[in-house]
Formats: sequence, structure tokens, C-alpha cells
Amino acid sequence: MTDISGTIFDIQKFSINDGPGIRTTVFFKGCPLNCGWCSNPESQDSNPELFYFENLCSRCYRCVEVCPNRATTIESDGSLKIDRDLCKACGACAEVCLSDARVVSGREISTAEVVDIVKKDSLFYRNSGGGITVSGGEPTAQPKFLIDLLRRCQDLGFHTTLDTCGYVKWEVMEKILKYVDLVLFDLKHMDPLRHQELAGSDNEMILKNAESIGRMKKQMIIRLPLIPGVNDSEENIRASARFMSHIDAVRVDLVPYHRLGVNKYKRLGKEYLLASVKSLDEEAVARVRDILEAKGLEVSIA
Repeated sequence: MTDISGTIFDIQKFSINDGPGIRTTVFFKGCPLNCGWCSNPESQDSNPELFYFENLCSRCYRCVEVCPNRATTIESDGSLKIDRDLCKACGACAEVCLSDARVVSGREISTAEVVDIVKKDSLFYRNSGGGITVSGGEPTAQPKFLIDLLRRCQDLGFHTTLDTCGYVKWEVMEKILKYVDLVLFDLKHMDPLRHQELAGSDNEMILKNAESIGRMKKQMIIRLPLIPGVNDSEENIRASARFMSHIDAVRVDLVPYHRLGVNKYKRLGKEYLLASVKSLDEEAVARVRDILEAKGLEVSIA
């Protein structure tokens, strides 16, 4: 069997929040959307990126010496500055770093290599009803790699879950779904213009794909992120409820906004645009749940 390679940024074992049972989640690198609240900013760019953990840096300056592009320079106070335009995330600095202050996120890997990792925990899958989840980033942005991985996992009897933003042509999605047992489908905003502002693209293709998945009776869970001041208005929640009540979804998972990924932006040299946004309180989340349940939807709070 010919190996196909793709780009990932992590493989998380013993995952319990990405589908039923105990799972292994494979995080694909690269996403066609650009959501400002993304908790995995390293997932958006398909190219390797450099994390710099300044608090771990011992200032040995080995990174300065080995950088082929002179992307790292020493400031007057002895701290280090990374020119992100010059940095190619080649990994030379990470290899010589004595304190693990530099880590390259993103690597190419073959489907065979991923399967070798996944199948080591097959006993957990069998005992818990788990399996493999592909997430991101956006897995459907690497369709050949994704299909080959899912097909191999199903051949081994593993339950397969696709976590997707839905932004992919239907003819591609349809081919992928042949090897998917469960879809976790994100809905970010119902208004196409607001969706364009928030994620860099409108939602027409996303909504059509959600409807098509519902019509084919593929098991699907809708994930609805709740971002204060962004998509938590009553108008948007009611519009979301109307839409979701007409597609055949198992349930709706509410995902309240959190700030767990904020430090990642700094370590990648990126600006976090939602720095002033605070998490929703339990009462606000409960109000959203009540609106959805009034439409006959089964709701879970992640």
C-alpha cells in the first residue's frame, strides 16, 4: 500500500472530549478559516511555526549562532528578539536549545506512521467504545492524507470521528464521509457577513454541507462556540436554533469561550485580538441552552 504524507502538529492520546469513549486525536495543521478566538493558533498555518518560551530561555545564545537566516538577535537588555518574517521554522535553533525554550510546531508524517501510533491503544478503544478523531486545523484541507488515514483505521475496526469547520467543497466532503462514523460540525455564526468578518469567509458552503450531512443520515453533533460579544447575541442563537432544528443532529454541544490558548499567541509572535473578552458566566450559558432546548434540541455543555 502506497504511503501518503500530510502535516500535523500533534497527536493526543487518551482524549475523552473528541467523540465517544477513549480516543486518539490527530491534529492536522492548516485551516481555511482564521477565527480570532482559536485556542490552537498553531493549527491555522499549514507551514511549520516556531514556539518561543521566553520564561524557559537561559540566554545561552546558541540559537543566534546557528540561525541560517539571522532571524534571532540580541537586544540591549540581553533578551532575544525573533523576526518572524525572517524565521523559516527550520528547527536549527530548537536543536541546540539547552532549555527547550524553542519548539517547532508542525511535521510531515505518513499515514502508516500515524496508524502505528493509533493502534497501540486499540485495547482502550475496544473497552470504551472509542477510536480515532481527526481534528485541526481543518482535516478536510488535506483530503488525500485524511481519506487514506480514515480508511486504514476503519479497516482495523476503529471508530472514526471527523471534527470539521465544514468549509470544503461537497464533492470532497462526500468522499471523506465514506470513512467517517461520526461528524463533529462547528457552527460559528449564522449571518454570512458577520461570519466573513470573524472567520475570513462567509458561511454559505458550511451551512449547505451541514444540511447535506443531515440528509444522508450521517451521525452528527453540532458544536457551537459561545464567544461573548461575538456570536452569543439572542438573535444569532435563535437563528442557530432554527437552522439546527431542521438538520438531523444527535445533539448540540455548547463550547463556552475560554482563554487557555492566549499564551500560545505570544509564543508564536502573534497578536491575540480577543484580549479584552471575558468568559461567559453560567447564567448566560444556561440562557443559550434554554433557547436551544425550546426548539427541541438536545444540548450538552462542554
